[in-house]
Amino acid sequence: MASSSSSDSSAPQTPQLRKDSVTNRWVIFSPARAKRPSDFKSKSPINPNQQHQQQCPFCIGHEHECAPEIFRVPPDNPDWKLRVIQNLYPALSRDIPAAEEGNNSDSGRVVVNGFGFHDVVIETPVHSVQLSDLSPREIGEVLVAHTRRIKQLMSYDSIKYVQVFKNHGASAGASMSHSHSQIMALPVVPPAVATRLGSMKEYFDQTGKCSVCESNSKDLLIDVSAHFISIVPFAATFPFEMWIIPLDHSSHFHELDSEKAVELGGLLKLVLRKMSLQLNNPPFNFMVQTSPLGDNASQLPYSHWFMQIVPQLSVVAGFEMGTGCYINPVFPEDAAKVLREVKVSP
Repeated sequence: MASSSSSDSSAPQTPQLRKDSVTNRWVIFSPARAKRPSDFKSKSPINPNQQHQQQCPFCIGHEHECAPEIFRVPPDNPDWKLRVIQNLYPALSRDIPAAEEGNNSDSGRVVVNGFGFHDVVIETPVHSVQLSDLSPREIGEVLVAHTRRIKQLMSYDSIKYVQVFKNHGASAGASMSHSHSQIMALPVVPPAVATRLGSMKEYFDQTGKCSVCESNSKDLLIDVSAHFISIVPFAATFPFEMWIIPLDHSSHFHELDSEKAVELGGLLKLVLRKMSLQLNNPPFNFMVQTSPLGDNASQLPYSHWFMQIVPQLSVVAGFEMGTGCYINPVFPEDAAKVLREVKVSP
């Protein structure tokens, strides 16, 4: 791992460029553009009760207002703990035929039918309860619901990649304040995923090691459990970005078993609570970065899934859009130190 800057946030620091060996992205760290790392706070904290329960179709008793259900936990029980449903306004359609990639030879334009799946995981029946309020076991059940649905979607040969993600707060893209996550199954491998896999392979070819396995560094550590570690990545794209990584090399999120899901749920709960306390309950996104479905065996040594959590503290503007290079005002070592020191009550 490349050498890092001083972890003393009060020391003067000059700008630095770091290349992320996982995403193949350059990040500029420019601490002069920010206050002290410990002073970062969200200017738009989340109010989980901004949408009244009487108006919320995700609340228990309002199931008839939702799109069709795929499954619930426990099954066939009116007192459900979570539900997986179709998205009422899907980005892709499960009702059109899947087609092979088409190439218009006259224009060179590539078109694929918009076949795919767009599902919603309602994480709790109670409107005011957020994911971080659930117990580790309950969060584990949400994660197992994600993996169960991915395994169902694997039966479709035309589905190449499944993205699990959560938008928390309107500025993070959530249209509903009731706690939920989403699953999108795509007929293509997205370019960011292909770039990530290519960067991981390049690192592996050069070093013989997995770039995600090598992310484990004491000065970037937030917390650790028996099988998972939470860190601020060495070249974090966003201030206070966090990753949760399986300590055992694993290519596919859907291979997570129920016992480890509970453990992961506990660590996810901890980092979400630390983020909320330190950063004033910010809007956030989390994404499961996993491998394409049906990837071949040669990808497995360098492909390693992880969970990425991004609090919404900065704005992506013209420079980032134009270059694909991001400016982060907080060095990862400083962000990790701040988050490590946040005390969370049991």
